[in-house]
Amino acid sequence: MAKILIVDDDQGMREFMEIMLTKEGYDVTSSGEPVKAIDLCRKTAFDLVITDLKMPKINGIEFLKTIKDQRPETIVILITAYASGETAINAMKEGAYDYVEKGGSIEDLKKVVRAALLKKGLMIENQPLKKETKTKETAENSFCGMIGTNREMLKIFTTIKKVSDTLANILILGESGTGKELVARAIHENSSRSKMPFIAINSGGIPENLLESELFGYMKGSFTGAYADRQGFFEMARGGTIFLDEIGELSPSLQVKLLRVIQERTFRRIGGAEDIKVDVRIISATHQNLGEKVKKGEFREDLYYRLNVIPIFLPPLRERREDIPLLINNFIEKYSQMFGKEIRTISSYAIELLMNYDFPGNIRELQNIIERGVAMESSNIILPESLTFGVPKFDIDITESGIDLNEELDKIEKMLIEKALQKTKGSKKKAAELLKITFDSLRHRIEKLGVE
Repeated sequence: MAKILIVDDDQGMREFMEIMLTKEGYDVTSSGEPVKAIDLCRKTAFDLVITDLKMPKINGIEFLKTIKDQRPETIVILITAYASGETAINAMKEGAYDYVEKGGSIEDLKKVVRAALLKKGLMIENQPLKKETKTKETAENSFCGMIGTNREMLKIFTTIKKVSDTLANILILGESGTGKELVARAIHENSSRSKMPFIAINSGGIPENLLESELFGYMKGSFTGAYADRQGFFEMARGGTIFLDEIGELSPSLQVKLLRVIQERTFRRIGGAEDIKVDVRIISATHQNLGEKVKKGEFREDLYYRLNVIPIFLPPLRERREDIPLLINNFIEKYSQMFGKEIRTISSYAIELLMNYDFPGNIRELQNIIERGVAMESSNIILPESLTFGVPKFDIDITESGIDLNEELDKIEKMLIEKALQKTKGSKKKAAELLKITFDSLRHRIEKLGVE
């Protein structure tokens, strides 16, 4: 039975937590005086100490340091009325495990306590066993560098295994940042072509006048600057796989040339007179709706059906939120090693912010957020203050018939208010401060825009 000590000069709060945690099955002791609490910790090895930061006679930080000096293995959770206050942040940097907001959700407190005690259990394990367990957990939830337990992702893992050794062309669909190249690499690595080259080309990242020579190569003297014969990507990928990302960006002339490669398995270098035969598996990807581009005459229908033999759709991160904690842990481990830091975990409040964020940039954006967080964090835990979210992008097309400017501005305003309320856990007062408007103004806008 885990031993927990509650330290709070507020008798009502202290008794409430004692009753609640006793019902959860813990061995709970409480004290309203930090000096007596220090003496209790000296005599008894508590697994967990839950303490208020604002108490008389002793500074919260000093109290924390004393506890950690006496019992370094003791986990400390802070109770504070100001979840983002400087004192709480400093306490985290001094070794506190996490903090919870006074008056917050009971379930949130229970979750933090359970997580802390789980960590306590892991701390007494030997390091090889801990590493082995973590490696096993990662292996069970990953496939060829992709991590996930989401139902759709598990289906994709199964599909990859089934189609890897077929000759059929594959079209990977999904928003930017969802990991389309990882899927293409997984298909290649699980195929009989795995020992041959895998070449990835971003069709939208190379100027059109250069893309043809990059794909098919050229002969000496075929244009200014062509001082020698050069192979293109299709020749370099011979026997392997070529991945054409952002296939929807191909010009009409290159669409024709690609169609010929698919149909005849031959092509010509720029300035060449001979056909070159090539055995290459083609995997393509796009974030665009190719079906709509076909209807508009912007993409060849015959090429579309040649590429789209086996479609694989990658869900955006906002539709697989259960995978966010797994991805976060993976990125924390990766960048802690890269930057030579000892960051082991992330604050529950930081997790909550990430779980409530929509990630317009998907996994790539989450990876960047955690990379910056690890780089900026000076403690052994990532705090909300170390997370930097991207600036929202508004991609609004003005059609021939025009747009309703007021309506579009209302949408943007509503979205920003919703994000501010998410960040402040529903506190309208704090949201108004973030948005630099008055409380009355925010309340009026919420009613006007129908913000829930």
